[in-house]
Amino acid sequence: MPDRVLHAISTAESGSFCTARCSCGWRGPARRARSQARTDAERHLADAETGPDTDSETGRPLE
Repeated sequence: MPDRVLHAISTAESGSFCTARCSCGWRGPARRARSQARTDAERHLADAETGPDTDSETGRPLE
């Protein structure tokens, strides 16, 4: 589909912290563990494909 946003993930380090970033503008929280920043990025990609998990009645994110 031509209207879909390309999601290219990268990580950036700043001091002791690592942050996942996406070409769509999304940015994950600063993490001390690179592996957790990569997990954040994987979740973002999954959400981009299927949409975030939300409650069908309220539209709020599931916890």
